[in-house]
Amino acid sequence: MSNNPLVTVICLCYNHEAYVTESLDSVINQSYLPIQLIIVDDFSTDNSKVVIENWIQNHPKIKFITNETNLGNTKSFNKALQEAKGEYIIDLATDDILLPNCVMTQINAFKNSTFKNLGVVYGNAELISEKGLFNSFYFPVNAQKKVIEKRITGDIYQNVLSDFYSICSVSAMIKKSVIDHLEGYDESLAYEDLDFWMRASRIYDFDFIDEVIMQKRIVSNSLATNFYKKNDPQTKKIDYSTYLILKKGIQLNQSIQEDLAIQKRVHNSIINCLENKNYWLVLKNFKLRIILAWRKKFKKYIV
Repeated sequence: MSNNPLVTVICLCYNHEAYVTESLDSVINQSYLPIQLIIVDDFSTDNSKVVIENWIQNHPKIKFITNETNLGNTKSFNKALQEAKGEYIIDLATDDILLPNCVMTQINAFKNSTFKNLGVVYGNAELISEKGLFNSFYFPVNAQKKVIEKRITGDIYQNVLSDFYSICSVSAMIKKSVIDHLEGYDESLAYEDLDFWMRASRIYDFDFIDEVIMQKRIVSNSLATNFYKKNDPQTKKIDYSTYLILKKGIQLNQSIQEDLAIQKRVHNSIINCLENKNYWLVLKNFKLRIILAWRKKFKKYIV
């Protein structure tokens, strides 16, 4: 019987019929045990549900949740989280792939880290095409596949605010106690990662694994592609979620340096909303700029 801590991998699927089998196989073929796998199909409009059901026939003990309506990532993840028994959690989209030693490497990072308040570890990822062909790395690497630019570790809150690529979200492993403390993903949002990393890094340390531990697939219909579409309803939802996240971040900030860090994101949000002709949201983001300017002048922070 293994003394290793249980790891729960939550696999969220929406229209991934071409990729879901490879993704699920990458979880059950990990060099690490034990792993609890929970699959959620978020009311896919393609053949994903049937593909998963066929796969499940060979793995009947694995939990499969089928949403009767499309709930989105945040609600689907929280729904699966209620079934999670692991000490550590991985949030895996079913178009991405864990390399064979991914979970073992992440667990070892938790065991060997010098940070006493460690909540999250993450590594590097290969970016692959829809056909599975290598494209690039999430963080640029040298010939030894080590990152060229050293990653900030420990208290990374300010870096999360300022750096749009501060964390490779898809390669993260999170302590379940952290997720429980933060009460999961914010279900009012259209996307989860920036908000969650912001809230988590305000309280917990993060550590980086300088290894490529997974493959992230770049697909044409992913949520990320909706960030910059013009006059698109989903893009407007994303823009509003970004506004809510930035508003929350300003409330979390405790210094002028952190305000300056988030200011870049507020500016970028204003530009996106202008390009999408979402003038109501432009005004709301300008209000955030005014708050930042006021705090810079009067140095008023609630700590």
